[in-house]
Amino acid sequence: MDCWGVLLLGTHKLHLIEAVCYMKKLASLRCASLKCAFLVCRHFSHKAIQHYDVIVVGGGHAGTEAAAAAARLGAETLLVTQKISTIGALSCNPSLGGVGKGHLVKEVDALDGLCGRAGDWAGIHFSILNRRKGPAVWGPRAQLDRQRYREFIQAELLNTPKLTLLEGAVEELLVTESNPQKPGHHRITGVKLANGISHISASSVVLTTGTFLSGSLFVGRTTTPGVELPEEQLPCYLTYTTPAVEQVVHDSLHHNCHIQQDTKGPRYCPSIESRVLRFPGRSHQVWLEPEGLSSDLVYPQGLSMTMPPDMQLRLIREIPALHRAQIHMPGYGVQYDFVCPTQLNSSLQVKSTQGLFLAGQINGTTGYEEAAAQGLWAGVNAARSALSKPLVTLSRTESYIGVLVDDLVSRGVSEPYRMFTSRAEFRTSLRPDNADLRLTLKGFEEVGCVSQHRYKVAVRAHNHLKEGLAALEGLSLSSHKWRHKLPNINMSENKSTVMTGIDILQYKFSQRLKIEAVYKPHCDEQKKEIERIQKEENMALSPDIDYLSLPVSLSQEVREILHKIRPTTLGAASRLQGVTPAAIVHLLNYVQPTGHKEKKNFKS
Repeated sequence: MDCWGVLLLGTHKLHLIEAVCYMKKLASLRCASLKCAFLVCRHFSHKAIQHYDVIVVGGGHAGTEAAAAAARLGAETLLVTQKISTIGALSCNPSLGGVGKGHLVKEVDALDGLCGRAGDWAGIHFSILNRRKGPAVWGPRAQLDRQRYREFIQAELLNTPKLTLLEGAVEELLVTESNPQKPGHHRITGVKLANGISHISASSVVLTTGTFLSGSLFVGRTTTPGVELPEEQLPCYLTYTTPAVEQVVHDSLHHNCHIQQDTKGPRYCPSIESRVLRFPGRSHQVWLEPEGLSSDLVYPQGLSMTMPPDMQLRLIREIPALHRAQIHMPGYGVQYDFVCPTQLNSSLQVKSTQGLFLAGQINGTTGYEEAAAQGLWAGVNAARSALSKPLVTLSRTESYIGVLVDDLVSRGVSEPYRMFTSRAEFRTSLRPDNADLRLTLKGFEEVGCVSQHRYKVAVRAHNHLKEGLAALEGLSLSSHKWRHKLPNINMSENKSTVMTGIDILQYKFSQRLKIEAVYKPHCDEQKKEIERIQKEENMALSPDIDYLSLPVSLSQEVREILHKIRPTTLGAASRLQGVTPAAIVHLLNYVQPTGHKEKKNFKS
């Protein structure tokens, strides 16, 4: 691997007596050289087994999903983490899901992952974001109890067959010559632990080191080596920043090394300093979200900062409702190395090293959900590789996980990557409500990561929905016949009348049936587009096309890229960084009719 970078990711934690702030990510990217040393050893618990099918390094959201997925496939798996007690910790905001991110959680859950069930168990406030738009872009979100979430994840892992947890640190990756029958220059053979402990061999290794690669923390102008610091609905409250908050930001600029650096933070999660400087004179939202059922701490969503602690306290107290707040832990920034993800293939295996897989923030992403999705898929393929099974991929036409992986490995990152529904060109087909229909059956029948119980539930739901859709498209029936076709619906035996498919929506699966009915024509059209793109990948593009004035819906950025590179085929155009799949659909719609016309003229 010859291209590494550094992410400046601020996981700021501001614990308040009346408000607790675990700040979100600030980031910048720059190239750095590859290093093979990871983590710092705290203590090590010896295990008798010295060979595993899969070793997962790191116990964050990517690592826990990777380890659990590998074990579910039947691989003897070892999870190495510095502290078992911090597995499942929500190091940033205590919430899961949201627009785009909620889709990933649903898909991880459909593949029998952990985070969805943990969110159900630890949730203290549930909501659906983006409801003003259609169900395809709704964002399921849960506010979480930190302690309950961590306890659930730890209990799941400790009770997972074929999975061993080990407190320790990995110092080196062990490699040897590659298998000449497979792509790659090297082959992973295991890891070496810190403090001189002998190596542990493995057929596959998954690195999910998160912010632990050359990590350093900074608060104000102080920088120190380190890593991240340690069914009831509770209400959330909305407040706003004041002009006094803006003044504190300006007063602290000369003390803030992040702001003084020539860096660009993430567009989607800026610090309060960046927001004030970019939008002076505005009032910014701050959501006060509870930390848990038994906690008196509140998370102020929307406040990330890296100024000195005394200035942080001054800023917090300028916000209504927080005038008497006390900081339990000041905010900080964290800087660490990441791997350019274009060095991976779509299974998340490193192209140059057989058996080495990467997942999570090490690939330049940000967020629990993005990490969990990568971790699950890397764990699946690490196990399949170790068990001599073919690696598997998810297409961007069938899942948001596929969109995430494809974006990373084909385009790379120039800033921390987070998921949005706008990244998925076939999003009307990739809805939160149908994640089980899209992935659970495949996860059991083809991948092997879904339990038989989960599979049966999905099959039952699939059959009911299929029957329901067929009924909606059919003729009107008597209530007796409706009960015969859908025996699980809660319809009175005394009801005897003719009912249409629309009438039946009031019963079980009504919401999902309605969504399927609304989106069916759009999904059918998208399916045709997918098939056309796959069929016409080798379609030639004329070198004379004037992309700058082409009468199709293309962004100016896409037009300039196509004009400069001038790809020779549709497939080549689709692989250009910055050219979106949606643009390829529009280009195909333009080129294909023209091609048919030219062919007809040639024949005449």
